[in-house]
Amino acid sequence: MNGNIDERLDKVRNLLKDSDFLEGNGLSNEVNIRIFCYEAKEEMRVCHFVEQILIDRTLPCHLKENNLYEIFLKCCEDKRILSRMADQERKRGKDHLQRMIEKSITVQAYVDKICADTPKKGDVLLLTGVGDVFPFMRIHMLLEALQPRIDNIPVLVMYPGTFDGRHVKLFDRLTPNPYYRAFNII
Repeated sequence: MNGNIDERLDKVRNLLKDSDFLEGNGLSNEVNIRIFCYEAKEEMRVCHFVEQILIDRTLPCHLKENNLYEIFLKCCEDKRILSRMADQERKRGKDHLQRMIEKSITVQAYVDKICADTPKKGDVLLLTGVGDVFPFMRIHMLLEALQPRIDNIPVLVMYPGTFDGRHVKLFDRLTPNPYYRAFNII
């Protein structure tokens, strides 16, 4: 992750204005998924940037932010487990709680929430909250499940970790997971 975070975020803003990105040109039939990697210590700066681009009227696209942690909380509410989680963890331990959550809230539940308002031409799906939803959702699993539903809609993932073109590594510390269909943008 070379360069100043502000300079790199400026490049993201420019990407969101780039017609090749918005149209998916030059990808040789690859999916239009871009990952912006950053150090976890830059999370607040990245969150501020996301707030700013969401209200930027100069962008030629419609950003549809999908905060994975907020989706996680909505899924927990839908399954009526949110209010019981602290008690379950206290009584049965964090491992039991994690298994219960993973069994109750599938990758498909996230995809269904993201695609509830069908993305259309001119939209860019912006995935945030990737680090906040760990360990309940891993981005490589979500992107695999999301691909068939998003068709030609560009996806931008704000990722607190690294992506080497073959593996994503959350927080640049956890065990890398294979994912090869995205592009590292900056």
